Amino acid sequence: MTDYRKTDEAIAALTPEQFRVTQQNGTERPGTGPLLYNKEPGIYVDIVSGEPLFASSDKFESGCGWPSFTKPIANVTELRDTTHGMIRTEVRSAHGDSHLGHVFEDGPLDRGGLRYCINSASLRFVPKAEMEAQGYGAYLDQVEDVA
Repeated sequence: MTDYRKTDEAIAALTPEQFRVTQQNGTERPGTGPLLYNKEPGIYVDIVSGEPLFASSDKFESGCGWPSFTKPIANVTELRDTTHGMIRTEVRSAHGDSHLGHVFEDGPLDRGGLRYCINSASLRFVPKAEMEAQGYGAYLDQVEDVA
C-alpha cells in the first residue's frame, strides 16, 4: 500500500498558485487551469500527496470554468462550507488534506447527478501510458481507451 501524505518537501515544491489553492482554500480563476480542457486518458492525483482522486473517464465538460468530474476514484472527504455567504460542500484529499474544490448536484443525471468542480492547481495528471511506472497500475481499469 502506498503511503500518501503531505510532506514538507511536497509543500515546498508547490507553485504560489498551487499553495494558495491547496493550503489556503483558494480558487483559481475560472477558465485558467491547465487541466480544464485535458481530454487524455489517465488519472488525476493530489498535487501534494499523490493520492489518486479522479479518472479521466469521469471527467466531463460542464462549462463552469474548472475541471469537472462525476465521481471520485477514492481518497476524498467532503465538508460543509459556509464561507462566502453560501452553503456548499467542500472536497478535500483524504490523506494530503488539500483543498480540491466543491461538489454540486447539477452534474449529468445519467451519471449520478454530481459535479465535482475541481481546481487544476490541486491536481497532477498522470497519463495512462505512465500510470504503471508511477505506481498507479491498480487504477488502469478505471481509465478508458481513447481510439
